[in-house]
Amino acid sequence: MAKLNANYEVIYILKPDLGEEATAALVTKFKELVEQNGTLGEVNEWGKRRLAYPINDLNDGYYVLMTFAAVPSLPAEMDRMFRINDSVMRSIIVCKDE
Repeated sequence: MAKLNANYEVIYILKPDLGEEATAALVTKFKELVEQNGTLGEVNEWGKRRLAYPINDLNDGYYVLMTFAAVPSLPAEMDRMFRINDSVMRSIIVCKDE
């Protein structure tokens, strides 16, 4: 029998030059995506931090860590949303159950 919900953890890095309102809007957008399709755990906004290496000539990024429980199709949809949004520099989604 297929597992209905799995626990996931996602870290994504937003461009540092977005401004507070745009950054808050994106974080809220991704929170709402999870809440519509699963259960949101915690959201830790680490804020602006220095990157380990430059990405597209940028040395800083706005880090956000989220944990959630959802059906296995949600991470693929989130990854698609991260890829089409130019404000997201990097992201990784990990299943915590394994």
